[in-house]
Amino acid sequence: MFIAMDVKQLLKNSGFRFNKQFGQNFLTDENLLAAICRDANINGGTVLEIGAGAGTLTRALSRCADKVVAFEIDRNLEQILAVTLADCPNVSLIMGDVMKYSMPQIEQLTGDDYRVVANIPYYLTGPLIMRFVEESQRVLSLTLTVQREVAERLAARPSTKEYGAITVAVQAVADVQVKRVLPRELFYPVPNVDSAVVTVDFKRDKFDIPDMKLFRKVVRAAFAMRRKTLLNCLAVGFDIDKERTAKIIAACGLQQNCRGETLDVQQFVKLCRVIKEEI
Repeated sequence: MFIAMDVKQLLKNSGFRFNKQFGQNFLTDENLLAAICRDANINGGTVLEIGAGAGTLTRALSRCADKVVAFEIDRNLEQILAVTLADCPNVSLIMGDVMKYSMPQIEQLTGDDYRVVANIPYYLTGPLIMRFVEESQRVLSLTLTVQREVAERLAARPSTKEYGAITVAVQAVADVQVKRVLPRELFYPVPNVDSAVVTVDFKRDKFDIPDMKLFRKVVRAAFAMRRKTLLNCLAVGFDIDKERTAKIIAACGLQQNCRGETLDVQQFVKLCRVIKEEI
């Protein structure tokens, strides 16, 4: 039995002060929180929440998950969370910085395959996503409330300004979809930008990538100098002469003057395969 509560009033009564360092902007609308849980496809199982905040999303997750492991970095919220999560026995709250935990430590806490749901500070988005992309084999999906521009970057298509290294890295192992746009007025306090909910559904065998470490190096090199051609980027990134680089590009069926931002994921996979054979 969940007890209805006014979280905004609870925060005011407690004298809580928002910390800009942690990017604290909370969602309190229960219908929206329930919709985010549906976006995350939570139907039992284990959920890892990063950034419990005042516990509003945590409460919603606890209603549809078997187990919720929630991290919160701000110890000033501990007493608030003791109230908001008092009727959520399936929630394990960890007061600490998730980025200071190794992936094995995190996954020992989840104990099974799991989904990540997070309303995270914008500065943490890239590093957090790449940790799960590169280090975890047990995470099923990420459902993230992020800055709208970041969500669009994750779901971008080739030859657009949003398309970049993180786009290719994520789409190589997952399907990405922007689920909903969240106007800034939905948050408390109101941030300076609009947000969006984006889902990353992992499919590790989506492409036949011969060497994942090499693939990531190829992608980073291709976008390292965005205004330069792919030929120049690869020559610098792999320290090889341009004649040899030109042969690699030709072997992939690509134009010599193409740029990395024009390649789709499958073309990056082929490029990786040719580089592995030639270098």
